[in-house]
Amino acid sequence: MAPKQPLEKKSLVILLFEAKGKNMNTAVFIARRYLLSKKSVNAINVISSISMIGVLVASGALIIILSAYNGLENLVLSMYSSFTSELRIEPVEGKVFNANTPVFKRIKDDPRILDYNNILQEKVLVKYHDYQYIGTLKGVDVNYGITKDMDSLLWDGSFFLKEGDLNYAVLGAAVFSNLGISLNNVMTEIEIFSPNKNVTNALNPTEEFTMRSISPAAVFKAQQQLDDIIMVPINFARDVLGEYDEVSAIEINLKNRKNLNKVKRDLEETLGEKYLIKTRVQQNPELYKLLNTEKWGVFFILAFVLVIAAFNIVGSLTMLVIDKQKDVSVLNSLGASKRLIKQIFFFEGMFISMIGCIGGLLLGCFFCILQQHFGLVRMGTESIITDVYPVSMRLTDFLLVFFTVVLVSGIASAISSRLSVKNMEQLKGAE
Repeated sequence: MAPKQPLEKKSLVILLFEAKGKNMNTAVFIARRYLLSKKSVNAINVISSISMIGVLVASGALIIILSAYNGLENLVLSMYSSFTSELRIEPVEGKVFNANTPVFKRIKDDPRILDYNNILQEKVLVKYHDYQYIGTLKGVDVNYGITKDMDSLLWDGSFFLKEGDLNYAVLGAAVFSNLGISLNNVMTEIEIFSPNKNVTNALNPTEEFTMRSISPAAVFKAQQQLDDIIMVPINFARDVLGEYDEVSAIEINLKNRKNLNKVKRDLEETLGEKYLIKTRVQQNPELYKLLNTEKWGVFFILAFVLVIAAFNIVGSLTMLVIDKQKDVSVLNSLGASKRLIKQIFFFEGMFISMIGCIGGLLLGCFFCILQQHFGLVRMGTESIITDVYPVSMRLTDFLLVFFTVVLVSGIASAISSRLSVKNMEQLKGAE
């Protein structure tokens, strides 16, 4: 088949009238015709297709990666939130404070509060057989209930802290693994040591420490910062630490999370400057910062790949400009301004990018849906909650990728469109 000849003056005039008859922008109309028509040089079609596929793959990869990070973020935060309260009251100075005051009793009776727990927390030495480990003893109220999310994080055993007169401990995974604890060995208890505040310079060094024994009941694996916790009844913790009237913190969960900011402000006004009221983000800012940093780091890396793919459009449009030299000359002789000619090739580049972008977004969305329903990609290791790689699609990610493509392709198309009028006067003179 003979290559298609450039458009003659008559056909260009017809195109202009057709555009006006359909109330369409002339530049958009001609750019669309150029996009769908065959070029005299087949390499132009190939390069345009490669540019489109490059944008498609990069856009789809961005959506998949961002959705995967969203899924991991939700998984990690759900594990962290299971053992972390929505609000936590801590003293500004010192480690402990007296919670047996009228102001705290009023807070406890607030109808917006679902759970109110006194916490006594301190670093201790834990010993089991010949193994030792420095862990965090966390004393909680006996009515500290296990939630559905907490139950899903139990590695072994059952969550209970007291049975009759006997105290039990729920251990973090790090404590359990470093000490080699067996939940089936009911005859061996773990020993917890804490400095005795009432004894100094004793002749017998063992008298400088308070030691109490307790049986392990369960093991949980939540998040690295929580894996060194030994959760025990608060009365047991008071006995070990020698703190019989004070607490380290008060943990609060609300009936309705929508009231979180309002309750936080009310507590700050009630308690004043002597206490800190922390949300989950403020209790562990490093975790949230790390998750966001990793996600945006990956985004910018893949966005750079998208930039490279989008700038292939420059090569494609440059060859198209060369192929359409006669058309440019004819349009100029018909009175078309430089602006119109630049717009034609600008929209041509935007069409190529937008087709690739929309196709990539749909492809990424399709893959994420398949992953959610069929678990195509698995973590490769056994997990307590799931062994399927989690994904979570967010509208903001789709908008972010779309506008990133619009920005990058807009710059690339603008650069290429300038080439279309660079030598227009020479072309006109050649005719």
